[in-house]
Amino acid sequence: MTTLYRRMTARRSDEDHRAATPLELLFDLSFVVAVASAAAKLHHALAEDHIGSGVLGYLLVFFAIWWGWLNFTWFASAYDTDDVPYRLTTLVQVGGVLVLAAGVPRAFDHSDYTVITIGYVVMRLAMVAQWLRAANADAERRACARRYAVGITVVQVGWVARLLLPDELFVAGFLVMVVAELAVPVWAERAGRTTWHPHHVVERYGLFTLIVLGESILAATGAIGAALDAGHASFALISLAVAGLVIVFAMWWLYFDYPAHHLLETSARAFAWGYGHYLVFASAAAVGAGLEVAVDHDLHVAHLPALGAGSATTVPVAVFLVVVWLLQVRPARRGAELWAFPAAAVLVLAVTFTPAPVHAVAIVLVALVALVVSGRRATAGAISST
Repeated sequence: MTTLYRRMTARRSDEDHRAATPLELLFDLSFVVAVASAAAKLHHALAEDHIGSGVLGYLLVFFAIWWGWLNFTWFASAYDTDDVPYRLTTLVQVGGVLVLAAGVPRAFDHSDYTVITIGYVVMRLAMVAQWLRAANADAERRACARRYAVGITVVQVGWVARLLLPDELFVAGFLVMVVAELAVPVWAERAGRTTWHPHHVVERYGLFTLIVLGESILAATGAIGAALDAGHASFALISLAVAGLVIVFAMWWLYFDYPAHHLLETSARAFAWGYGHYLVFASAAAVGAGLEVAVDHDLHVAHLPALGAGSATTVPVAVFLVVVWLLQVRPARRGAELWAFPAAAVLVLAVTFTPAPVHAVAIVLVALVALVVSGRRATAGAISST
């Protein structure tokens, strides 16, 4: 039963059986539209051979999506009261996400970030309200909560002011604001660490990873379905669909095979892990766009060369492997398994130059999964024999 009002005191970071709530799941689902829109626009930009502008626009838009999600996730881990004011404030954030998603096409097509900025600021100001509420109730971490509220507010003023900059200063202004956003949590947490729950945070990140991987499956399925409806059924298209499914499944396997909650022992490591997932999420979602480009190229409707079509899949997969290695494998693994990830990333980039890069990527990832599984089996056998 929903509580009308509950004092927003900090939750314990060692709560037993802490899991994602239905409200958090709904919040995540609201981001599906934004992620799908950004990935779709990346696909169209790549297929039209607008690689530079497409990738830049995607990375900028995805930052707004990811940062809005990240801030709510860590706040909720420390202060989720699940009362009526909390739920209604979260509803405002969901509304901001939908406004942001509506602005994605204009951002890509006309470099007009006005609507995205409005949606983003709505999300962030809702977070200010949450932090002010936490500051009022949690005396021990009041200075930290106030820093969050002040820092977020100041940065939002900067985002709005950035809209007034001339076009030649657009990217520079955006990067300055990104640095400012990333600096706010670091500055705030120095006044007193919030009580986020490591297992809960890792679960939340895992759920969002599932969302972006699901977007890749959906994008590839849509492209292949459209091709089949147009009468382009062929063995090559079917094999491409199978290879794409294998790639996404292998990415899921490799990400979730390495528990990460024990890596969040210090604030510095937590910041590195949490911030590093920008590239995990962005690359995973971009794989779907790459698979769509591969379908377009096979159907001769893409306007970019074979090398560009192949790199649309190989580059995000390689980025995914390297970042997962840095964040979750390298800190805890040794031996051949440790270096298999960067070696696989190099191979993935190399197969860009082969006649069937998507199929070759699938083979490389299957080999990497097999190596990981065999390594775990060998380790388990050695332990059981001692």
